[in-house]
Amino acid sequence: MPRVAIVTGGTSGIGRALSAALVRRGDTVVLTGTDGAAAARVAEQVAAGGPGAASGAELDVRDAAAVGGLVAGTASRYGRLDLLFNNAGVGIGGRIEELSLAHWDRAVDVNLRGVVHGVHAAYPVMVRQGAGHIVNTASVAGLLPNPGFAPYAMTKWGVVGLSLALRGEAASHGVRVTVVCPGGVDTPMLDRGMPPDLPRLPSVEAIDVRTVIRKLNGGRLHDADDLAADVLRGVDRNRPIVVAPRQARIAWRLMRLSPSLFLRLSQVLAARDPDLRSATGVAAPATGELPGRRLSGGRER
Repeated sequence: MPRVAIVTGGTSGIGRALSAALVRRGDTVVLTGTDGAAAARVAEQVAAGGPGAASGAELDVRDAAAVGGLVAGTASRYGRLDLLFNNAGVGIGGRIEELSLAHWDRAVDVNLRGVVHGVHAAYPVMVRQGAGHIVNTASVAGLLPNPGFAPYAMTKWGVVGLSLALRGEAASHGVRVTVVCPGGVDTPMLDRGMPPDLPRLPSVEAIDVRTVIRKLNGGRLHDADDLAADVLRGVDRNRPIVVAPRQARIAWRLMRLSPSLFLRLSQVLAARDPDLRSATGVAAPATGELPGRRLSGGRER
């Protein structure tokens, strides 16, 4: 049976790939973006991939009333809401000493409060239906420490916590919850830079963000369409967490096995690579050893 889905941040990258994959499965998708004309144009392009349908809507997820109105309108129009993909997000990073409160506020307002607004609007609808699935896009940055990306990482850790806590409550109502934690994905976000209305950050302007993210993810970026397939497979199987691609899952397992070792390795890698060192401000060790350790005769001391 075709499903009805809302995808926020659906005009490019992961959101567009999810919307296209859903339409190819025969679902009806309402994809949103802050630019209404762009959302309508992308919806038309996505719909051409049928057999499902797509429409576009202008939406700023920071506006709780607007999110509530879109959810209520969609549920009323189609008689139900089966899937909500809280996918809209913004990349905010930089050295902490350079960040203004405006940077922190934007990250929280879009990446975290935007998800809260979606949950607050859609969850009661799904509870009344006795069914539905909320899918929140976090990041592998919500599972692993990411020096140089503190505002982004902070909000994505929050999305992971919200999602897993909600999943425990929602199950008794027939509502499912999945959180998506992708590694580096090849999307336009990597090339956009900081939102233009925020103060400039020297540490960010001095680096190629795409190069840094690729190096942090083992030298390659995951394709957005491949990630969409990973996500929908995880949704179909009701996975609590979807981590992709494989190198992101390996890093996550290492972090769970030994957080202290993962932190030391991350610092060493950042210190040794000029691009990562520029992004994070981590000083290169004079000896090239693990920070905080000295080696003598092959032994730690």
